[in-house]
Amino acid sequence: MSDHNSGDGHDGSHEDHRHGHDTSSTSRRKLAAVSVINLVGFVAELAGGLLFGSVALLSDAFHMLFDALAYVMAFAAAHAAERYGEGDRWSYGLHRLEPLSAFLNGILLLPMVAFILWESYQRFLEPVAIGTGPTLAIALGGLLVNVGSVYILRGGEMSLNERGAFYHLLGDVGGSVAVIVSTIVIELTGTQIIDPIIAGLIAILIVWSAGKVLRGSGAIFLHRTPFEQSDVRAILEEIDGVTAVDDLHAWQICSQITVATTHLETDVDSMTDAETVNRRVHEALAKYGVDHATVELCPGYGERDTRLNTHHHYP
Repeated sequence: MSDHNSGDGHDGSHEDHRHGHDTSSTSRRKLAAVSVINLVGFVAELAGGLLFGSVALLSDAFHMLFDALAYVMAFAAAHAAERYGEGDRWSYGLHRLEPLSAFLNGILLLPMVAFILWESYQRFLEPVAIGTGPTLAIALGGLLVNVGSVYILRGGEMSLNERGAFYHLLGDVGGSVAVIVSTIVIELTGTQIIDPIIAGLIAILIVWSAGKVLRGSGAIFLHRTPFEQSDVRAILEEIDGVTAVDDLHAWQICSQITVATTHLETDVDSMTDAETVNRRVHEALAKYGVDHATVELCPGYGERDTRLNTHHHYP
């Protein structure tokens, strides 16, 4: 007896087969708004850094620029994924663009770190006086931009792209605060060396945020199992009618679509009982975030003539 059933893992209905497209539209609008806000903030901080000589402000400006580019890429990926849904040509639409965009965003942060560290080193060797008053005003404006962006993205379950943007923004907030603190210290003490030191600290924040994005997107690309497989196996083995879990695989198409396949041995004798087992397996997998499940039910080894190969699949 073999039963192949692919569904959403909740109730098998087609209504739930939409992968949260309404959520995707909301995500796309959020990313678009954050992109525009950060591009404006970049222009203001870049102009201020060049005019008033603050490498910390320039560092924060370039941080904001790369973040804005990251948000633009994330927006483009979300837009393409929503525009081109599932079909014969694209089995899961273009949702795979989400982790690709996030991975590229993380990579783009690294050359920015090298630039900031180089400029900080040069300023460390030869400190340059900065215009503290205008620099402080622009840094405060940058902080407001970042806080506003965090406010837009906050709340609800975030996609991988939104999480990537959120981590970028946390780094931006820290960078803006660091610039403000360094400017106040320079104004009070006249110690110009604090400017490149703060720029170096911003670079560390950037590396931290890049690592977060790269780990998240890399896990999806390399098909890391999104749950503890031993726990799920134990749950499936407890279902009435399931005698063994021969095979279980799970991976993510993007942060919002999880796919699983499983091969189970069963001792049920009728199609009605098999359908019941199938439904319970889907329900169990859905509790672990599986959106698409393909379940194969077969009699125990001693009850069938066809042998399985070493990977527990029919030859």
